[in-house]
Amino acid sequence: MLRKFFDLAVLLTGMFFISLAQANGLPDFTGLVEKQGPAVVNVSTTQIIRNAQGFPNIPENDPFYEFFRRFAPQMPREQESQSLGSGFIISADGYIMTNAHVVDSADKITVRLTDKREFSAKVIGADKRTDVALLKIEATGLPKVTVGDPDKLKVGEWVVAIGSPFGFDSSVTAGIVSAKGRSLPQENFVPFIQTDVAVNPGNSGGPLFNMNGEVVGINSQIYTRSGGSMGLSFAIPIDVATQVTDQLRTSGKVTRGRIGVMIQELTSELAESFGLSKPVGALISSVEKNGPADKAGIEASDVILKFDGKPVNSSSDLPRIVAATKPGSKVTIDLWHKGASRQVVVEIAEMPEEGKLARSAKKLADDVAEMVLRLGIAVIELTREQLQELQIQGGLLVEEVKGSAARAAGLQQGDVLLAIGNIPIRSLNQFNEILKQVPKGKNVALLVRRGNAATYVAIRLDEK
Repeated sequence: MLRKFFDLAVLLTGMFFISLAQANGLPDFTGLVEKQGPAVVNVSTTQIIRNAQGFPNIPENDPFYEFFRRFAPQMPREQESQSLGSGFIISADGYIMTNAHVVDSADKITVRLTDKREFSAKVIGADKRTDVALLKIEATGLPKVTVGDPDKLKVGEWVVAIGSPFGFDSSVTAGIVSAKGRSLPQENFVPFIQTDVAVNPGNSGGPLFNMNGEVVGINSQIYTRSGGSMGLSFAIPIDVATQVTDQLRTSGKVTRGRIGVMIQELTSELAESFGLSKPVGALISSVEKNGPADKAGIEASDVILKFDGKPVNSSSDLPRIVAATKPGSKVTIDLWHKGASRQVVVEIAEMPEEGKLARSAKKLADDVAEMVLRLGIAVIELTREQLQELQIQGGLLVEEVKGSAARAAGLQQGDVLLAIGNIPIRSLNQFNEILKQVPKGKNVALLVRRGNAATYVAIRLDEK
């Protein structure tokens, strides 16, 4: 009797929580999965690794070469390396979208549908810059996904991933959108959708659905310290992917625009030093000689605020906007130039396919050293040979970093100071005179060259 009472209590408790979930509007994914699941595919690849010697790859002049040649067991001259990923059908005649890294270097690609049919696939094109690839299988009448609008996606909205994590086909996971427009290191052309959906190895290339059953992204990357999901996954917005696959489908490659500048993030300190009220825009740290921006009169220290009428809120916005602009077209750029607003017209070019300085013994004069040390650094003028080596007209070599503010800004011995604000540095005396005009306690922007790259750093002048 007691057992029956316990079972009844468990049943009623379960019914209570189900009713509570329904009352709170928690989502039901079953309809979405039943309708869209058949368009999600498993992508398996095989790469042939060739070993010409038939034993470990050892140079002939290595002492152990002869030993391995005579006595070591012979290794197969060809070995197969296999990997798994996901993809989804975008047209009934067999076009499939996936990640470029899923099919990179593959000698054989096999696509398996949910009905267990298997097809050999060929790569129509792949774009490593966005990690998008387009495949084709010979089939007709296939189920296909419905494409949605990622711009309408809201942070906190429910999303669903379907794929083959660790080879488990048609696995469904769900979560919410954690952030939009996320920038990742070394990823300049994708405003990633961040989610907490459980995405694992094998999910790569699979679709991310909104609650309307529309694909809004391609699951591409995860942040992990264990190799598994940690609640940080990133998807390529489907509109970005579609722009890429449309070009791959028509020409087999992707063309992008460029204007020939190096940019960096505009911090509050740098914005103050350039006279901007807030840190909005992309700060130009260098301009390619005779490039589109140079021909239009754009200079290092300019801040791009709008590009072709589109606001540039941060430096990460600019590469995506420029890349999406057709080469050969002319666009208007809104700049902050030497303390004032300015507009220039730039003709977009096409983006191409993907020495140490000698130390001088010269010392600072005492009357100069005191002012330079306001920045926490000791500098000397570059020799004629060093200027020719660097192909620059002027600059100062950082001999020593002494102050904490300079260290915090990232300055290092051997850096070359090219400009203070938007004024090129020609000599030590000129640099000293400019510094005298900067009020104590204010930020000063220095254009610093290290190796072949130049970037602005902001340092607050010593108030003492």
